Amino acid sequence: MARKMLVTGGAGFIGSNFVHYLMANTDDVVTVLDKFTYAGNEASLEGLPKNRVTVVRGDICDAPLVDQLVADADIVVHYAAESHNDNSLHDPRPFLDTNIIGTYTLLEAVRRHEKRFHHISTDEVYGDLELDDPNRFTEFTAYAPSSPYSSTKAGSDMLVRAWVRSFGVQATLSNCSNNYGPRQHVEKFIPRQITNILVGDRPRLYGEGLNVRDWIHADDHSSAVLRIVEAGRIGETYLIGADGEKNNKAVLEMILTRMGQPADAYDHVIDRPGHDLRYAIDPSKLRDELGWRPAFSDFEAGLQATIDWYRDNEQWWRPQKAATEAKYKQQGQ
Repeated sequence: MARKMLVTGGAGFIGSNFVHYLMANTDDVVTVLDKFTYAGNEASLEGLPKNRVTVVRGDICDAPLVDQLVADADIVVHYAAESHNDNSLHDPRPFLDTNIIGTYTLLEAVRRHEKRFHHISTDEVYGDLELDDPNRFTEFTAYAPSSPYSSTKAGSDMLVRAWVRSFGVQATLSNCSNNYGPRQHVEKFIPRQITNILVGDRPRLYGEGLNVRDWIHADDHSSAVLRIVEAGRIGETYLIGADGEKNNKAVLEMILTRMGQPADAYDHVIDRPGHDLRYAIDPSKLRDELGWRPAFSDFEAGLQATIDWYRDNEQWWRPQKAATEAKYKQQGQ
């Protein structure tokens, strides 16, 4: 029989890509629970089979609703989060509500109904590394979050581990590096640069752009999560990465070149407060224990596919663009 999967935040960027991945690679029946804040987009779920995907508009802090949906699921995959660092610096409260209280609400429901739970997190809980540090984050790296966003994600990770140990909840966790790919909100680094070029605006780069991110295509993140859900050991944390370290300057110049622009056709803007220097994931445990490998090992190929998607799907991103840029302009960015 097909599994019944509850995917929180399934209308967001990586959540919707996971739902698309499930439709293409499994027989699962999926219920999406999404609050449809600015980052959730109904268009991200268009074209999916209606007999296999049900969309529920609601808040993961709504305990009665969460209880009802969890009771009817076999597996809960928890993507829902407030996730934009800049936003957390301007208004931390929504990050506390969604990332802490929302995760607690889900944990209590899966505890009551004895359901399998997988928690999606970020490498930002580990803080950052020096640019010349040969080390990478592992499952044993100490937590050192530096923003309200990463602090609340760190708190949610700790809640999951506590519910596993204290109450026997059947949960796994994953911390992933920076995702890129289709259906990502234009406030994020790669789609913002691509869509700026498409509308004829000059891209903008924080500071000198030397901050390093470890990039992974959203489809690879999805395949890793599914592998952990199916074969991961309960209580374990797995780091998901694709050996994609690139600094922001190199990525922006790669985008410009691939879109037929001069590599230096961008402006520098003031760096954001507390901007982490470098993230780098060591995915050895996931690869050695569960046999997972990324499909998009060539970052430039994945980036070109992402550029092509935004070029071909203007109707998806255009409604977000003006408001996003107006907000950045107000912040001097």
